[in-house]
This record gives sequence, C-alpha cells and structure tokens, in this order.
Amino acid sequence: MARGKVGQTVENLGDYLKEQRTNAQLSLRQLAEQAGVSNPYLSQIERGLRRPSAEVLQQIAKALRISAEQLYIRAGILSPEDHTNSSVELAVLSDSGLTERQKQTLLDVYASFLVQNAAAAS
Repeated sequence: MARGKVGQTVENLGDYLKEQRTNAQLSLRQLAEQAGVSNPYLSQIERGLRRPSAEVLQQIAKALRISAEQLYIRAGILSPEDHTNSSVELAVLSDSGLTERQKQTLLDVYASFLVQNAAAAS
C-alpha cells in the first residue's frame, strides 16, 4: 500500500514537472541541459518511472525558476503540513557537501528529536 502511494507521488511529480516545463516553453532537451541531467533520465522522471534525488530536484527547480520546496513536497520529501520545520529540512537538503544518505540520516535524527520533544511536552 505504501509503495502505491510512493508510485503515485512520483507520477504526480512527473506531471507537475511536465506542466512547469511546458509553461516555461522549454523542450525536454533544453530543460535536461539546463538542469544538468540526461534527456532519458528527465523523461523517466516526467513519466513517473524514476524518483529523483533532492539534489536533482533542486537543479530542475533552478532551471525552471520555481521553488525547490514545492518540488520536495510534490516528491514526498517534505510534508506540506510541516512548514515550521521546513527551513531546517531545506538547509539539509540543499547542502551539496552531503551525500543523499547523509541528508536522509540527518533528517531522520531531526524528526526523532521533534517526536521526542513533543512527547516530553505532553
């Protein structure tokens, strides 16, 4: 069931990216070049076959001149309900000095601290 949700999230992301690319009047090839990814990879993202990393999403957002945060939410990396903590999450996700695994580990630790503090406050 969770896998289906992830698949749906990726499809929605692809549809959203294609719509934004069309609105920006960019071809798939032009966007791929500006974002620094290959044509086939970008095509697979748009068709919902691939789930891009936060770093790739950031490059695509920059090329489309849209908010990386919106792409993170659409990709399921950030929760739309949690805007108060998103600055920490965005800082971690946008740090190019960290690997994807390190970013995810930091976000997991941060989330566990928030849960622990919320439980202690109750």
